[in-house]
Amino acid sequence: MTQNRLKDHLRALLTERQAHLQLAEVLEDFPLDQINEDVGLPYTAWDLLWHLWFTQRDILEFVRDARYQEPAWPTAYWPASPGTPDSWRQTAQGWQSDLEELLALIGGADLLATVPNGDGPEGGGQTWLREALLVADHNAYHLGQLVVVRRLLERPI
Repeated sequence: MTQNRLKDHLRALLTERQAHLQLAEVLEDFPLDQINEDVGLPYTAWDLLWHLWFTQRDILEFVRDARYQEPAWPTAYWPASPGTPDSWRQTAQGWQSDLEELLALIGGADLLATVPNGDGPEGGGQTWLREALLVADHNAYHLGQLVVVRRLLERPI
């Protein structure tokens, strides 16, 4: 398989409905007055959306910024305060913009090359392919949780 074909598959994995929903589908008509509601889980809808955005942004910063500093785990990866309808919309837009930027970087990269900040075992480091798959896996996992929260709010998709 050529790298271009593999990049096409990665783009589809990150942007098309395949084995799971996409963020826009999950957020469509989401009840903004309930984004901070406790549904009996250790997180709210706001917590999940913010975490999705922040973690994807962190990976984007990791692959593009030579001065990258890893945020404190786990506290930096979850919101410190409740969300608002405006912060919800801005965070969703930020997530989409960051995804587009990441896809552009991946599109121009050698997928098997180590990203600039990659170190990893035996000098192999984190590759562009690994980081793209990490984003896809992380997004799918937490989007599933967001679907559960939405259902518990009695707002099925």
